[in-house]
Amino acid sequence: MSKPIGPDVAYRLKTISDPALSPDGARLAYSYSWTGPAPGDALCRIMMLDLATLQPKEFTQGREDTAPKFAPDGATLAFLRRDEQGRRQVWLIGANGGEARKLTSAPRGVFDVAWSPDSRRVVYAADVGGDAPSEDPNAEDAKANRGPEVKVVRRIRFQYDTLGWRGDAHAHLFVAGVDGAPARQITDGDWDDVAPTWSPDGSRIAFISERRDDRDVRRLSEVYVVPAAGGAPEMWSQGLFSAGAVAWSPDSRKLVVIGSEAPEGMVLWQGWLFILEPGGPARRITDDSLRPYLGFPMVTRPPELRWTEHGQILFLGERRGESFFFAVPAAGGMVRELTGGGCQSSGLTVDRGAEAAAMLSSSPNSPGDLYYVDLVSTASERLTDTNREYLAEHVPARMEKFRIQREDLEVECRLFFPPDFDPARRYPLVLDIHGGPNGAFYDSFVPLQQVLATSGHLVLAVNPRGSSTYGDGFMMAVIKDWGGEDYLDLMAAVDEVCGRPYVDSGRLGVHGYSYGGYMASWTVGHTNRFRAAVVGAPCIDLYSAYGTSDIGVSFGEVQWGGSLVDAATELIKRSPITYASNVNTPVLLLHGEADARCPIGQSEEYFVVLKRLGKEVEFVRFPGCSHSFVRTGHPKMREEYLARTLGWFQRWL
Repeated sequence: MSKPIGPDVAYRLKTISDPALSPDGARLAYSYSWTGPAPGDALCRIMMLDLATLQPKEFTQGREDTAPKFAPDGATLAFLRRDEQGRRQVWLIGANGGEARKLTSAPRGVFDVAWSPDSRRVVYAADVGGDAPSEDPNAEDAKANRGPEVKVVRRIRFQYDTLGWRGDAHAHLFVAGVDGAPARQITDGDWDDVAPTWSPDGSRIAFISERRDDRDVRRLSEVYVVPAAGGAPEMWSQGLFSAGAVAWSPDSRKLVVIGSEAPEGMVLWQGWLFILEPGGPARRITDDSLRPYLGFPMVTRPPELRWTEHGQILFLGERRGESFFFAVPAAGGMVRELTGGGCQSSGLTVDRGAEAAAMLSSSPNSPGDLYYVDLVSTASERLTDTNREYLAEHVPARMEKFRIQREDLEVECRLFFPPDFDPARRYPLVLDIHGGPNGAFYDSFVPLQQVLATSGHLVLAVNPRGSSTYGDGFMMAVIKDWGGEDYLDLMAAVDEVCGRPYVDSGRLGVHGYSYGGYMASWTVGHTNRFRAAVVGAPCIDLYSAYGTSDIGVSFGEVQWGGSLVDAATELIKRSPITYASNVNTPVLLLHGEADARCPIGQSEEYFVVLKRLGKEVEFVRFPGCSHSFVRTGHPKMREEYLARTLGWFQRWL
């Protein structure tokens, strides 16, 4: 009999990331992470998979080795490893193995790295300025002897969740020779320059920057091109308000970019492919029936975007909560699905000749594995089965997809069933609400949903209006309407499922994280139908979040309809804390203490108000945890989040 997937799944699962094909397509490098119960057991190393034998081998020996990238000549592999101070640096190792050597000594560490076409240089992005640590080994001791020092803030964007305090620091580009010559900074200024990519002819480097005068209050970005030897950058993205990834044409004369013409700067959630030329307008070649996938810039790297010699643009994209590998002519035309569907993909790598590719994909039955794609025949093959033994003993929940109609909009839902589901029984139901609000639930393996479903709950995952991957209009429908029609979409989905005979409508729970936490707290302030609520990292007071969140101004003014000056009444009206006196549902608050996105003060406010009103509420704080800890944090903290969520629902449902 299958065992439930328990909270210790945070320790039990092995994960894969950062796939990188060798130029000849013969080998595949990737990051491989695993952990054990002891604090020192967490490891991430580079693996090398021979595609002829399908035999992987451990290729590096560091404790946290990530982001492998082959040099264009295939002889060297660059990757990121933390130095003695915990800062990520670029390291190099021969593609056939050997001792790795450190290439960079960036005082704040390296964000990203890209090879030159001649394999003799790399360009990388790293923070400079502000109170960056010195490279002088004696400087830190001298600083400690001076005692505590103040931190001075001069701009709104002085911090960034997960990255932490940035102060006056900005990311800029550096070029370093692999021969060990000192790195040379090629961009500077009071802005960030990131995502560098070298032109095929080696003469120029394209990158993404934020140089508008209003960059401190709006998350907009542009594409620039700078000579590889340094010089004045040229802006190529006229007409676009934001950009998230960029790649060169084979002749080094044009760029393809994932960008947006929307002044709200929403490229992360809905972008389009554009062709750029110097001095000309951006030309769009995709529509909003799909969303090119970007990842989370500054925190995770986007998958490869490739312009082939045959005039095709290859990219990962998403539609209706599923991922696909797409191709579209650079000249414009029909977008083709090469493979995909029924999964969520987060990694793509293509060989030099664009004859083969590898994808990293998760499905409801798999947390994430690598797949080989023959780009000539479009046939695909699974390369890894990373968690086979664990999943054989812990069978994942079964997923059903269905849609409901709300006036002129169709809302897609996913319902997860226990592996031993019996339609003659009645089950408690937990509504899970995603973040964003422009995130989405996919055909993928979500640990929390699996823990709840395999322990005997039905789990309902809804993509209400505001969710991405369903078109721009659907996504933008939540703007200035948090807690409005999005809430009604969720309740309509619950109504639909509660009509099924195996659902016990007297045992309903609700969980949400981030915007999902906002919506879970909004829900229990507007209905008493739920017997338990778990509210993760919520934004419950929009008025205070505006001035304390790292994106309160840039994100809040777009999503909530204005600033404290011109929208104060609306911010209070749309805040769940305003309706705290209506709450009769037991509430569990879970929040990371280092969260800069939805600061822990949001949960502190809600807890105090609910407690003062005599409500049933409990508050759990996660030390040192940022907003993203439920995905990337310490396994002990992730296990604790899962265990407390499960325990709360078992107690009250």
